[in-house]
Amino acid sequence: MNKNPKLNWSRDELIVAFNLYCKTPFTKINSSNETIQELSKVVGRSASSVALKLANFARLDPDLQKRNISGMRHGSKGEIEIWSEFSKNWEELAYQSELILAKYRNNSVENSIQMFLGDLPKDGIERETIIKTRVNQAFFRKTILASYNNRCCITGLPIPELLIASHIIPWAIDRKNRMNPCNGLCLNAFHDKAFDTGFISISADYTIILSRQLRKLKDQNILNNFFLCFEGKQIILPQKFFPDKTFLEYHNKNIFIDSRN
Repeated sequence: MNKNPKLNWSRDELIVAFNLYCKTPFTKINSSNETIQELSKVVGRSASSVALKLANFARLDPDLQKRNISGMRHGSKGEIEIWSEFSKNWEELAYQSELILAKYRNNSVENSIQMFLGDLPKDGIERETIIKTRVNQAFFRKTILASYNNRCCITGLPIPELLIASHIIPWAIDRKNRMNPCNGLCLNAFHDKAFDTGFISISADYTIILSRQLRKLKDQNILNNFFLCFEGKQIILPQKFFPDKTFLEYHNKNIFIDSRN
């Protein structure tokens, strides 16, 4: 029996479904996924219905379309509207989606991401700003790791605890795109630091570039094992939310050491 006789999804239901689409690897969008089952219970729909809705969102993903991975062929106007809203304002919609999801779970947004509250002001705008920032950072991390199937895009390292959701254009520089998953890469902590400081970069065709500064490293074993073996190779591409080429070009021109010297 259908858990919810309604055919139409509400705006809030669509928003939390898209939230889950972002944080779920494409290959795990199915009714047996425990996270999908959990969401189905809180919104009062079947797991199959939720999985189908996530697949409907997949049909709107331009990067999946380019690879002829289109999800479901047909969907609703509401899905298009939600996709568009997120694309235009990732920072606000990501936070809204977490607030709505916490409400469905009868929980606070702080508790939903297991946020440590001891260092926060008791109330006021500063507290709200810090909470929003941390909630969004958690959303961004989950989205990036899911897009790359929990693997470093340079080494293939599959240990989430050692992976970083890296920003291509730094968080502080581009407010509009700080939450845009197309401004993210999944990197291990070591190569994240190398990318963040400009010792390495990634070209618009997704190949790894090494700086001249790295080549001055005297220890050839370290140079070969940690850097040269990856030079010129294409990164492991994500299942969705491909890195935006204009963001990569920005990194090449403004962050990469060779471009700054």
